[in-house]
Amino acid sequence: MEGSVGRLEEQALRRKERLKELRKKRVRDDGETENPELPEEDKEKHRELKLRNYTPEDDVLRERQVPQAKPISVEEKVKEQLEAAKPEPIIEEVDLANLAPRKPDWDLKRDVAKKLEKLEKRTQRAIAELIRERLKGQEENLATAVESAKQEDEDSD
Repeated sequence: MEGSVGRLEEQALRRKERLKELRKKRVRDDGETENPELPEEDKEKHRELKLRNYTPEDDVLRERQVPQAKPISVEEKVKEQLEAAKPEPIIEEVDLANLAPRKPDWDLKRDVAKKLEKLEKRTQRAIAELIRERLKGQEENLATAVESAKQEDEDSD
């Protein structure tokens, strides 16, 4: 039983040390004195009075009185906020095609578009080839028609 009491005392001492370290750390971070066991230099530093709303009668304390702060003009502040809140016109950036609702099959058309381009090129080539063949056939027919017309003219002369 004595061993458990000794262990509890050790744990209590460790806990106290951790708490002291946490308090010191908090004082360093916050800049406020919450730990009564701080060195004298820190105590003096944090005891400086700043008298904002109180006008002391003592001359020594009057030196520590903070001058009255001048309030900022609310109208100017509101004007600044209103000017900052005004949206700039962005009409140039808006694309009407993006705003319009899309048809249900737009994604299918998008996926098939590349294949359709290839087919369109092939179709144009095939049409051009057919036109060339017809022109060649007409040239032959035209040539035979011209020759026959010449023969008829010669025969009639």
